[in-house]
Amino acid sequence: MRPGRASAIGWLAVAALAVAVPADAARFWRWKDGQGTTVYGDRPPEGEAEDVRTASFRRTPADPVGLRLQDRGSHYEVVADNRAPGPVEVQLSLARADNVKPVPALPASRVVPAAGSRVLARVYPVDPRLPNAFEAILDQLPGDPQALPLDFEYRVPFEYGRIRVDQGFGGRFSHNDPQSLYAVDFALPEGTPILAARGGVVMLVESDFERAGLDRERYGGRANYIRILHDDGSMALYAHLKPEGVQVRVGQRVRQGQRIALSGNTGFSTAPHLHFVVQVNRGMRLEAIPFRMFGALGELKFARDETTGQR
Repeated sequence: MRPGRASAIGWLAVAALAVAVPADAARFWRWKDGQGTTVYGDRPPEGEAEDVRTASFRRTPADPVGLRLQDRGSHYEVVADNRAPGPVEVQLSLARADNVKPVPALPASRVVPAAGSRVLARVYPVDPRLPNAFEAILDQLPGDPQALPLDFEYRVPFEYGRIRVDQGFGGRFSHNDPQSLYAVDFALPEGTPILAARGGVVMLVESDFERAGLDRERYGGRANYIRILHDDGSMALYAHLKPEGVQVRVGQRVRQGQRIALSGNTGFSTAPHLHFVVQVNRGMRLEAIPFRMFGALGELKFARDETTGQR
């Protein structure tokens, strides 16, 4: 997952707020119910329906933390608002600072709690008689760097049966950076039910991405996924899910073994599979950590993968 970014441009007379994030396609459905009434929804109809149609539209995924400026007359407060049901670490910096002084000195990092807000800095004019302006940049990453992950027995994230691992720990194809080093790619037919390997709170989801390929620039940071926050502050990522395949909502608490999604082939991927990894925030960077996982026959052994692997 790439860090999110928001920006705010301010003058100590007026202020404008702008958030720039990539746009993507989403879908809606239209159908007629039993009484012939036309119905619209963001999910396919349940049960029998007539004249079912679907269409795409452009959608802008939102970062969990938004940035806003609070005018206090003599200065501005730069405020971060976290919409996610879990902590997010943010780092505030100034891309432009004309005749202003931030307090504290920037860049600076803070953790914004779940569904909470934090004043990150106060920006004062150096000389009130002269023009002044500033541009604030906010980088963000899920998780609390103070979290201490505990040893836990994860379950296989799908129904017990034949298990095929296409890429394990340290796979050269794509498990060779800190946030994926201890990831596992399970080969699964598209549409396989995905189960929660551990209980927790659904923190972030993406379900409308429809494309896949080997263009790392285009697909490296994009895929349908679910990020679940565990009680010890670690987070499990379930990625490359089927479009519209997410079956839980942000803020929902799920139990171990609960059905949460359908497997797919989205993002930087060559074939249908599930990318599973446990991560922690290590101070504005995500880091994968080793985990123990159990199936019907006991603990699975994930040796470091020295092959090229595939996704």
